[in-house]
Amino acid sequence: MCTWQYDCSSADINPIGGISKQDLRSFLRWGAYNLGYPSLLLVEAAPPTAELEPITADYTQRDEVDMGMTYEELGMYGRLRKVFQSGPVSMFKHLCHRWQGRHTPAEVAVKVKDFFRFYSMNRHKMTTLTPSYHAENYSPEDNRFDLRQFLYNTRWPWQFKKIDELVEMNDEVISASADQSKSEPTEAEAAGLKARGLGVPAAAAGNSSVGKGA
Repeated sequence: MCTWQYDCSSADINPIGGISKQDLRSFLRWGAYNLGYPSLLLVEAAPPTAELEPITADYTQRDEVDMGMTYEELGMYGRLRKVFQSGPVSMFKHLCHRWQGRHTPAEVAVKVKDFFRFYSMNRHKMTTLTPSYHAENYSPEDNRFDLRQFLYNTRWPWQFKKIDELVEMNDEVISASADQSKSEPTEAEAAGLKARGLGVPAAAAGNSSVGKGA
């Protein structure tokens, strides 16, 4: 089945071209433990590399370094883009929620912009790749499954501007919250400071003496 056609696209069918790196690693682990091929664990643990640069004692080319994103992140982008049909703005909003506490909105904005910039630069290449075995609904396989356009404006002017606006709005909200925390206490907080005895003033009590001891 293997015939040289388009340089790196060198076969009639690509059996793993339609699944993410994370899922492929899961398959390798499953095969190692359930089929009795422990050597697959060595393959799964090997750092992904294109091997286009010489390997030295202190340097090995890494896919994730070259891409500027991890395969875990890339798998998430792919699912959101293909399955949920997310554009830059909706993907940014989703990831801000999913990655809350892990990345700031400004960091998420950089990651989303990088993905869509590279996506629009390379989407057309999918039209000449070897057909892949259809195994997942997030597959970007272009020959039959992913029939979306393949030419995009790499600058995404409206979408990126909207993301910048959302980041700015978030920064303003955080700044306002910080300023409020330094302001004078509310009536309920002031009542709590004045309260004595065992009682506790109600949060919305109009009478600040509620809860005072006799």
